[in-house]
Amino acid sequence: MAPALKDTINLPKTGFAMKANLPQNEPKRLEFWRKIGIYERIREARKDAPRYLLHDGPPYANGEIHLGHALNKCLKDFVVKSKTMAGFDAPYVPGWDCHGLPIEIKVDEKLGRKKLEMAPAQVRRACREYAQKYLDLQSEQFQRIGVFGQFDHPYSTMSREYESVIARVFFDFWENGFVYKGLRPVYWCIFDRTALAEAEVEYEQHTSPSVWVKYALTSPPEAIDPALAGKGVSTIIWTTTPWTLPASMAVAFHPEYEYVALEDAETHEVYIVAQALAQATQENAGLKNTRAIAAFPGRKLEGTTFRHPFLDRKILGVLADYVTLEQGTGAVHTAPSHGADDFYTGVKYGIDLTCNVDAAGRLHNGLPEYEGKTVFEANLPIIELLKSRGVLMAEAKITHSYPHCWRCHNPIIFRATEQWFIGMESPLHGSTLRQRALDEIGKVKWDPSWGEERISNMVATRPDWCISRQRVWGVPIPIFFCEGCNQPLRSKVADEAVIALFAREGADAWYTREVNEILPAGLKCQGCGGQNFRKEFDIIDVWFESGSSWAAVLGELIADMYIEGGDQHRGWFQSSLLCSVGTRDRAPYRMAVTCGWTLDPQGRAMSKSLGNGVDPVEVANKLGAEIVRLWVASVDFREDMHASDELMLRVADNYRDIRNAFRWILGNLDGFDPAHDQVAFEEMESIDQYMLLITSDLVRDVLRWYEQFEFHRIYQRVIAFRTSELSNFYFDVLKDRLYTYPRKSRPRRSGQTAIWRIGEVLVRLLAPIMSFTAEEVWQFLPAVVDRPESVHLTLFPTPEEVLGNTTELPGKSGQSVPSSTEQLRIDWERLLLVREEVFRHLEAARKDKTIGSGLQAKVALSAPAEIFSLLERYRETLRYLFIVSQVELRPLAGSDGNGSGLKIEVSPAEGQKCERCWNYSTHVGDDAAYPTVCERCSSALEEILA
Repeated sequence: MAPALKDTINLPKTGFAMKANLPQNEPKRLEFWRKIGIYERIREARKDAPRYLLHDGPPYANGEIHLGHALNKCLKDFVVKSKTMAGFDAPYVPGWDCHGLPIEIKVDEKLGRKKLEMAPAQVRRACREYAQKYLDLQSEQFQRIGVFGQFDHPYSTMSREYESVIARVFFDFWENGFVYKGLRPVYWCIFDRTALAEAEVEYEQHTSPSVWVKYALTSPPEAIDPALAGKGVSTIIWTTTPWTLPASMAVAFHPEYEYVALEDAETHEVYIVAQALAQATQENAGLKNTRAIAAFPGRKLEGTTFRHPFLDRKILGVLADYVTLEQGTGAVHTAPSHGADDFYTGVKYGIDLTCNVDAAGRLHNGLPEYEGKTVFEANLPIIELLKSRGVLMAEAKITHSYPHCWRCHNPIIFRATEQWFIGMESPLHGSTLRQRALDEIGKVKWDPSWGEERISNMVATRPDWCISRQRVWGVPIPIFFCEGCNQPLRSKVADEAVIALFAREGADAWYTREVNEILPAGLKCQGCGGQNFRKEFDIIDVWFESGSSWAAVLGELIADMYIEGGDQHRGWFQSSLLCSVGTRDRAPYRMAVTCGWTLDPQGRAMSKSLGNGVDPVEVANKLGAEIVRLWVASVDFREDMHASDELMLRVADNYRDIRNAFRWILGNLDGFDPAHDQVAFEEMESIDQYMLLITSDLVRDVLRWYEQFEFHRIYQRVIAFRTSELSNFYFDVLKDRLYTYPRKSRPRRSGQTAIWRIGEVLVRLLAPIMSFTAEEVWQFLPAVVDRPESVHLTLFPTPEEVLGNTTELPGKSGQSVPSSTEQLRIDWERLLLVREEVFRHLEAARKDKTIGSGLQAKVALSAPAEIFSLLERYRETLRYLFIVSQVELRPLAGSDGNGSGLKIEVSPAEGQKCERCWNYSTHVGDDAAYPTVCERCSSALEEILA
């Protein structure tokens, strides 16, 4: 009994599901990768290949991952996987930053008053447990979104091995004379009671009281200008930090600015201010009726003295280039213990540098009005004190950009304290650390290019690096002081003993071991010969710790890439640069890539406090981790990126389109064995050849963009390829041949060969980005001999591979075929232009009810000689290209006047509808054995049923 006609159609058949069910199926891929040891297998497969090193910047082990983490890790995964598939050995060692203030604060909150009774080692143990909890959680979450790496042995700043490396890098600086301890003004957080580095400071809007205060001149006024003889003279300072007035030791003037003496017509008091700011000062300070009685350069004020507004103290007039005319009065109140410029002015003039503000920000050694109050509490009583002394000229509120602690987000202060520093002007190979760092910046490739100027400006102007912190959770500064002369011990033997101790027991040993258990016996102070020492208990800046990561992970190698957010120009990019330049005189990276910020649709930075973030773990659980990865690929990461749940759903729609393209390919490869069924390129149908040619173009573009890290271009190109070239063109044209031709016929095998190669290309090109789906497709894609078990063990396709390693297309007997791929491209680009014209006419015919579907149409093409010749060569292909039942060609002399040289007529197709292929033909019924089918299907059925 003959089968039903529908059973002779080659309908798609595949186990590759239409519905992805990513949240349920991705864990199966993860388990598969774990089972086969995918990362180790990749390493083994590439062990002899050229090395490409992307070094991971460590996220902080504090809380679950957020979208910025996911963006960062997916980008790194794209780079590592694409380099691996490009033939490189590209290991990836993830790392975590585990020490520091945020963790210690969280532990403080948990321990409460109990912490006061605990030894440092016990507090550190609690911090370690907290950090390990989130390290493990983040590791699991990064792997959940498909990131490959050495997750079973990551680097961690709190590991013994890493802590010993931190000590070694520190001692390299120490032994080369770069490290010193000294009194300097540093950023200080009074809430966390520790010094901060510049990288730990954020600027936020803050409202401060601003005051204009009178300082009475106590030195002879006529020494400034004869016109002031016998006058009561003062200067006026303006400050937004009234709490610093108890520390006021000088008034600074610019040596080159012109100053004027303004006499009040009523009181006859005289006020010295900068001439350029005189009018503004009169308005702000309420001086309504004054006149200038003298003018002189600022240098005339050096050495003058003034009376402190409320303390029994002489205030010195000094000169300083940092005085500006942007705001204020041109006379700058100078408190050496509370400002960097002020401090160095104090050093220059031999002024007392004592700081009377303690670690908690409380004022001491002053008047009862403000004694014991914190700096911000002291503002109001000090303003009242100024009023009572008759020296407050005016007060106001000002909202301005003010430094805040990046951890607790509270306003910070400048405070002169003894800290440990790395000197930026320390000599290094005939230059300085600063200059050598700037030289190395110029050798690095910065992407985007503006990164070079940004970090150069920061390094050029940064002060010495304050590397000490007054906390417990971190690596201690491993220095011993002589009990006799208080000098630090300088001993290579001692340094090596500490490094070895940390490697064996970790930095906790600093708190549990006595000095005599750490130092080798017989060591003596190089100064006084003493043998009794005490330990330093400040800890090292966490930026120094993370900046040493290259030493812990790469050793003497240089990373090919660092890739992090834009804030790392003053953070990890810079600390890594300084640590590497200072200890081995070269940058740790050849290329530094900068990412933008993740923003909500309103353009606000995502944050927990605003509740405007997109949780990548939640997206993975609802839509799939593949959607997170595809979103990362969809954005230009060098710019700020918008994200929302709605945008994730749009990405999910594009994902489904790509998946359906794969499913169509796989479904139509049922029964295709590439080892036996492939058709040689030169024997393929012309349209199949053309599709492989433009697929080779896709490969060329995508490989170039992977090399340039232009992942969003790859995303856009693949989406466009799927839509325009595949779904709207090739699949639509090809399905008739795949569905209706005999399964093993050469034209059908030609089409299967093409879509198999396209599938092979797409699955490998997309594997770095769509890692889960590519692996799933790989398990269904017909295999050749010795194919790797995982798509991630393969190499990228090449353009030549797509074309079957041929670029020439020799003519085939009985068929007119272009002689080169270039001619093939030209022909098909012209044919596709004709197709567009035909489709426009078909659409018009549908609208006026001349036809229903395209298969109900006959198209007559009248064309001038050149176009006619092209159409004639492809006569047998045209009905499939236009998806109509019949095409008639007619030569045409001249043009129809619209410039196309082509005339198109659409009419109902002739004949009857074939029951099998649905095309119309005048030959339906000619074959008595198959009376309801066309001549093409009749021939196919004879072959199928033979």
